[in-house]
Amino acid sequence: MLSLSWTELGQQLFSFPTTLTLKVALACLILHLLVSLPLAWLLSGPKNWVRRALSFLVTAPLVFPPIALGFMLLLLLGRQGPLGAPLEEALGVRLVFSQVAVILAGYLAGLPLFVRPLEAALRREEIKKLTQAARTLGCGSVKAFLVVTAPQVGPVLGSGLLLALARSCGEVGITMMLGGNIVGRSNTLSLEIFNSVSHGEFDRAMALCLILTVCGLFFYVILEKLTPSGS
Repeated sequence: MLSLSWTELGQQLFSFPTTLTLKVALACLILHLLVSLPLAWLLSGPKNWVRRALSFLVTAPLVFPPIALGFMLLLLLGRQGPLGAPLEEALGVRLVFSQVAVILAGYLAGLPLFVRPLEAALRREEIKKLTQAARTLGCGSVKAFLVVTAPQVGPVLGSGLLLALARSCGEVGITMMLGGNIVGRSNTLSLEIFNSVSHGEFDRAMALCLILTVCGLFFYVILEKLTPSGS
């Protein structure tokens, strides 16, 4: 029978897996705003082969099983991979089995949940007309997006960002392949739950589950606030 104590819960709250998961969430937040947001804007334009190829890559984490996608990325970014080998030789950067790999896994897992809804919102005819009107009145592309477009798609942007971050915090398959699930280096909360159960440490696993549950409730409450009433 489980006998979870406040002491155990407090210890896990400040443990390495919790800290790493928060670090991944913060890094993914920055990446989505700096990379995913412009990517959604780019994909909302007229379809061509470049946008179709990018759209496929963005959607891949929803289509492929996480373990399979993680394995393909491991082959691509590993020490002998077509991208991993040049990076290590030229810059001395080794991505796999590092915290950078864990962040990359979390970012890719949440990418389609942020980009695809935002892309659909940016395609709406009224949004395009307002943006075009701003451009006609002298606004540049960036200013028109920040002043006119972004406020119109704000709820979609916010909810997509929350869903993407929630998915990043709970990612397992891609992270296990790329990060290696190395204790003290790349074991996030989700992976540490798996490790704890594997070792029969059920109280520890329960404490970690409670922390993830609180995070999930936090995301849910904010998401409900962003959802218009009556929609």
